[in-house]
Amino acid sequence: MLVHIVADYGHGDLAFAEVVQRIKLHLPDAEPVLTPVPPFSTLAAGFCVAQLGLNEAPPGTIVYHNVAPRADEEEARAGNEGERLAFALLPTGVRVVGVHAGYAFSFVRDAAEELRWASVEAEGSQFRSRDLFPRAAAAIASGRPDALAGSMDPSDVPDVPRSRVAYADGYGNLKTTIKSGEDGGLDLPSGSVARVEIGDVEREAYVSDGSFEVEEGKLAFAPGSSGWMDTSGGETLWMELFLRGGSTWEEFGRPPVGSEVRIKAGD
Repeated sequence: MLVHIVADYGHGDLAFAEVVQRIKLHLPDAEPVLTPVPPFSTLAAGFCVAQLGLNEAPPGTIVYHNVAPRADEEEARAGNEGERLAFALLPTGVRVVGVHAGYAFSFVRDAAEELRWASVEAEGSQFRSRDLFPRAAAAIASGRPDALAGSMDPSDVPDVPRSRVAYADGYGNLKTTIKSGEDGGLDLPSGSVARVEIGDVEREAYVSDGSFEVEEGKLAFAPGSSGWMDTSGGETLWMELFLRGGSTWEEFGRPPVGSEVRIKAGD
């Protein structure tokens, strides 16, 4: 059973090893794959959850995610209480089990065939994704009738924020929440020039239909490799900023996930 673990523990962090160990205890057949995201970045987590869950996957695949900033309440929290564990069943058959925090479920909200709460306490450990949640995920994977509680209200899941940095990959490419063909290029045709602003940095980018349709050292604004089929049967592709031969993330001063991406026509 393929189990994707999306979390903000950090690259090579002991926490990943501990969570894998506990998941294997409760799901001995699990084949864990680790995907780290920046600290407290529910937007990056939600993007990864959708990319893994809304594309073809082996039968039985589970996406287990934990980015829990405990930002839903500002008051002191008894028993290390945090956001609740939730569940989504996707059209691909992939089951998503993770903390309902921020944008973690935003990208899959409208596609999900089920949105429900998991039957597990939200407090009792600082490290809930190791001590409490793996057992609950195993119960869901096993189809136990008591593993799930009531339905989540989709209106409690926020919309995907528009025109933001959603994820920076290992090459420094910036994946955005700008949809191809919708609000991505301000109707700028392929081959035209755009001005891109992220934070205090502005750069010239070439609008293209493919990232490699620019020369070495040039910045492309193009549909990237991330996307999935939507509920109407159409393809959703997300625009990406790609610096051929370099790192877009470095070029723009290492912007954090969630930074606004401003696009305007070039001179």
